[in-house]
Amino acid sequence: MKIESISPSPERCSDSSRPMSQSLPKCERLVNQVRLSECGSPTFETVRTPPLRGATLCRMDRQREYVLRTVEERGVRFVRLWFTDVLGTLKSVAITPADLEAAFDEGVTFDGSAIDGYSRVQEADMLAMPDPSTFEILPWRGDDTPVARMFCDIQLHNGEPFPGDPRQVLRRNLQKAREAGFTLFAGPEMEFFYFKALDTNSLLDRGGYFDHTASTKTSDLRRDTILALEALSIPVEYSHHEVSYSQQEIDLRYDDALSMADAIMTFRHVVRVVAQRHDVHATFMPKPRTDLAGSGMHTHFSLFEGDRNAFADADSPDGLSMVGRQFIAGLMRHAREITAVTNQWINSYKRLTVGSEAPVFIGWARNNRSALIRVPLVKQGKSSSTRVEFRAPDPACNPYLAYSVILAAGLKGITEGYELPLESTNNIFEMSQVERVASGIDSLPETLNEALDEMERSELVADALGEHVFSFFIRNKRADWDEYRRYVSPFEVDRYLGAL
Repeated sequence: MKIESISPSPERCSDSSRPMSQSLPKCERLVNQVRLSECGSPTFETVRTPPLRGATLCRMDRQREYVLRTVEERGVRFVRLWFTDVLGTLKSVAITPADLEAAFDEGVTFDGSAIDGYSRVQEADMLAMPDPSTFEILPWRGDDTPVARMFCDIQLHNGEPFPGDPRQVLRRNLQKAREAGFTLFAGPEMEFFYFKALDTNSLLDRGGYFDHTASTKTSDLRRDTILALEALSIPVEYSHHEVSYSQQEIDLRYDDALSMADAIMTFRHVVRVVAQRHDVHATFMPKPRTDLAGSGMHTHFSLFEGDRNAFADADSPDGLSMVGRQFIAGLMRHAREITAVTNQWINSYKRLTVGSEAPVFIGWARNNRSALIRVPLVKQGKSSSTRVEFRAPDPACNPYLAYSVILAAGLKGITEGYELPLESTNNIFEMSQVERVASGIDSLPETLNEALDEMERSELVADALGEHVFSFFIRNKRADWDEYRRYVSPFEVDRYLGAL
């Protein structure tokens, strides 16, 4: 697969010397390196300041016009409308340009009863409303028959947001943050594995952490993936080989939480598409093999008040403001409640095990990777980069729901004025159970079943997800656990068949 790297336009709203891999303000949204100026004004407010309703309509109208014009000028033949089910599976329906304007005006009707966690048969019809700000042309489709994509918000036929739409769930939680004066930004570190085939024994390489592997296959895969991501206006900060054989990491540059959740869904699709085109299998399974490290999605968060990082306080000894400390305290107090959402699969808990380097202990620290929550060191003079790294999520979660419950926990800490416990300065991995208990260090749930028990008792999670998503999620995951509990594994057969 070959994707040409095209330099961005030198025209900028501000600094024209910035490289492509930067967090792009909304006045610089690119459609495969074609500049889009949303409202044509050099003073147009970026995402950090919520626009007034009139400004929002102005932006949406101009984005619609831009999309319609671009589809015509670039000869786009199909537009894929993307959304997710409650579990985070990407769904898609394709329309032709002839139907695009009607889709903007009226939405696209589909059978919601066929989507996991959506509606009952007697309430089936729903509308997928395209979000024109997410329009991008898929770079691997070629110029002969260009194909574009847009994310959608799901609505009921009366125009109300559908409460079972994960994107709408995140929008609702972000609105709560805006009402408190905050905008959430996120930057995830995406880990995943390549295998030669759909077989965990077929390792693609035998590299280790940061290794410059002799195999060009892995490097080519990461390179082509990054080129495709940047062609889709998803800037990348770093990429490298991870700890285990065949394990990779690509870090996305921070953006507002909704854009980042969209970017994660796109990222997972791009990684798989590029891998398939190289006859390789890519997986975000948290723990694909017992003897391999698990894959996480450590995510860096910050809250902004306008253009000011609300986590930063230059006068504080640790650089953390009271808001930052309370946000961390909220994550710590509610960590066990939100784990079923940030780590939603049975296999997720094969990664979150004591004795591995997974972040299972509920503590916080600055330069200590044994804690669940880390406050990365900030370079001198870069206090605006102050952030909190939450290390529990894995890359197979539903990012819309995961970011919703993480934000809810942090905001709860702020609004309730939670006090931050003492920093964990010792290596928690080396502490005994007695020492951890004496230090007040709890751990995350050990199984999905335990995590669901915690979630089911949580008013915070129920409020963050809404009754529709909360109820379906628990029912679905309980069914998974019951099936797993009854399954007789090869481990049991090997261990007991001849001995008992």
